[in-house]
Amino acid sequence: METIKELVELITLEKVDEGIYKGGNYITPWGRVFGGQVLGQGLHAAYQTVPEDRFAHSMHGYFILAGDVNKPIYYEVENIRDGGSFTTRRVVAKQDGKPIFNMAASFQLRQDGFEHQISTPNVLTPDVLMNDYDQVKHLEKIRPELYKRLTIIHPNAIEFRPVENFYKGEIKRRRPYRHVWFKSRDKCELSLAMQHQILAYSSDYNLLTTAAVPHLDKALRSNIFFASIDHALWFHRDFKIDDWLLYATDSPSAGGSRGFSRGNIFDQRGNLIASVAQEGLIREMKKH
Repeated sequence: METIKELVELITLEKVDEGIYKGGNYITPWGRVFGGQVLGQGLHAAYQTVPEDRFAHSMHGYFILAGDVNKPIYYEVENIRDGGSFTTRRVVAKQDGKPIFNMAASFQLRQDGFEHQISTPNVLTPDVLMNDYDQVKHLEKIRPELYKRLTIIHPNAIEFRPVENFYKGEIKRRRPYRHVWFKSRDKCELSLAMQHQILAYSSDYNLLTTAAVPHLDKALRSNIFFASIDHALWFHRDFKIDDWLLYATDSPSAGGSRGFSRGNIFDQRGNLIASVAQEGLIREMKKH
């Protein structure tokens, strides 16, 4: 998946019946459906059932089963409530009749109110940073297996430029914080609804792995299994997915084979456009 057009096509679902939509899959190198894809497609399904003047302000999803990349996913949307200001939908994603993901999403009319936000982190700007592929290029010959693990993670429709290069020099434990700039590689004119869906897709990258940063030296020597358990996303302000966005993440806790991470997403003008939280499975795979 090389272009934003292909990503939009992936997220866009086919209507099968009233409240039922069908989606295809990005064929991931690791063989399971990527969680961000289900987040984006699930939000797309919900958006098809709400009035055009209402926009997503929050979504909360649970990943129940690993999805099979070789089978289509059916999204069933339940109309929970249509209120004067808010619209609520429940989405269940299924394969072979079994739920693999469920989500609640809330939509709101445009309304004015109090305004405040936290400050954007003071970090290097994307114009002076290399993309994530280039940052690990030096590992291709000296640690080819690690290089492969680090470069099969995502398709090329979205470009990522990490502020911290954890793989330069000695790989060691760090504090559980990271900052990554990202945007679509292509310029695009998309509806706000579709930009929400692409942001939901993109927000699943670089989040759970923040919980592994304090254990990076061990994690990169071991066979570590990562899987999202739940994911919440709040939309605060409008944005453009083809402009640079800063994903500032931290991980307050890890334990019980689970890692918990949070994220704030800012645009280059310093506006806080979204907030994210996720818990996921981080488990060392034992050799048999």
